[in-house]
Amino acid sequence: MTDKLNDKSGVVVKGHIKIHDPKTGEVYVDKRNAIHYENMSIALAESLANQGQGMIYEMSFGNGGTSVDPTGIITYLTPNSTGTNASLYNQTFTKVVDDRSTSNTDPVRNKIETRHVSGTNYTDIVVTCLLDYGEPEGQDAFDTATDTNNLYVFDELGLKSYSPSGTGRLITHVIFHPVQKSLNRLVQIDYTVRVQSLSGV
Repeated sequence: MTDKLNDKSGVVVKGHIKIHDPKTGEVYVDKRNAIHYENMSIALAESLANQGQGMIYEMSFGNGGTSVDPTGIITYLTPNSTGTNASLYNQTFTKVVDDRSTSNTDPVRNKIETRHVSGTNYTDIVVTCLLDYGEPEGQDAFDTATDTNNLYVFDELGLKSYSPSGTGRLITHVIFHPVQKSLNRLVQIDYTVRVQSLSGV
């Protein structure tokens, strides 16, 4: 008889982001992201236990993930994926992507979907976030900033879980080359988190 407590099965979580202009088709970033496994385990447990928290709630943006020297060489910091209080290096903007939340001002274009193919052992969570022409407030008119410390020249973003206290945990973090959000461009983020079951040997 198999000891079920010693089954070598488990779950792995992977993430991928695509940042692009949905109007022109230009792709700014297309890469994998880091998973904060401790916070992800808490979020999964809270969600499965129906505790009213833990689900993906918002996408946060920042400008502290890189440094650019005078010659244009970019140095990338390591994604923050340890410690329950982990955060972006310098968060400058946040948007609610939970389309069931009353705080989501545009649930048609900022939403969360699940996608599963019958017979497979994984399910994708697809988070879509659109930064429209007029947001964030205070952005430059054109994408010509030379200062990468500009509030809306983003080089990091992450997904955060919902918490009634308003301080959700960072469950993913990705760092990329600086991308400016300005009045003259739409920026859409398609963020895929794959939850996959692993069968033991």
